[in-house]
Amino acid sequence: MRGFIMAALALVAILPSCKSRYETILSSNDADLKYNAAFEMFNRGKYNKAAQLFESLSVLTSGTERDDTVQYYWGLSNYRFKDYYTAETNFARFLENYPGSPFAEEAQFQRIDCLYRSTLRYELDPTPTHAAITAIAEYIRERPNNPHMENCKTMLRDLSGRLDRKAYEGAKLYYKMEDYKASRVAFGNIIKDNADNIYREDILYYIAMSSYKYAYFSVPEKQKDRYLTFVDDYYNFIGENPESKYRRELDVMYRRTQRALGRYEGTEEDLKEKDKDFERERKLLGKEEKK
Repeated sequence: MRGFIMAALALVAILPSCKSRYETILSSNDADLKYNAAFEMFNRGKYNKAAQLFESLSVLTSGTERDDTVQYYWGLSNYRFKDYYTAETNFARFLENYPGSPFAEEAQFQRIDCLYRSTLRYELDPTPTHAAITAIAEYIRERPNNPHMENCKTMLRDLSGRLDRKAYEGAKLYYKMEDYKASRVAFGNIIKDNADNIYREDILYYIAMSSYKYAYFSVPEKQKDRYLTFVDDYYNFIGENPESKYRRELDVMYRRTQRALGRYEGTEEDLKEKDKDFERERKLLGKEEKK
């Protein structure tokens, strides 16, 4: 038993000294050996190991002709390994140190791709989204003939869409809470800040509905002016969206408003029949929203 224990202890003592070829190269100060090994790992798709070798090699090649290559492939290895946060840092440093390098254009695109891939869902902090949009716009401005233009446009559409939705959903919360005055203001601010918001039709619909409901639930002496506000919002909406899916519902709200203002020229029976159409339309809209 004692002999077995001694043998085990001897093996434990030996193991730390038994380094793999990779570990030996990683701890080596031979720049040529490490350089060749780093590219060998990169070409074999061992990007994490390649990144570690390039990182270690960067200390040895600093100030030499190889430095921009090492710095770039350090970032590219992390990029291929999908460590986008580290890769973005690598590419940013590379571009700062070597803006004239043959790798600079690709590094700049790969950096913005890292920023794009590091963005968050629309519900979360929009700061990374704003940073990515700024970087993409700068890349397009500086390199208008770059080969990645379509990718850049796709990324911008996606990121802008997230910001549009965040603003839209934020304003919609007021509507769901039945704070119709705040809802109308919030939706109106979206249009003021970004007239091209992709949810513009929906926003104009909620502006009109907010003003209608705000008027409907107001005390009688304040209803007239508030119904007139709805009429303005209604005409703004149908002026832009005459064939909208919301048109029939808003037409009902308009007729009800006209009746409340003493301007409705149809019969009461006609109004009731059209109200039934509205109820059917509202159910259909409800089903579409759930989808």
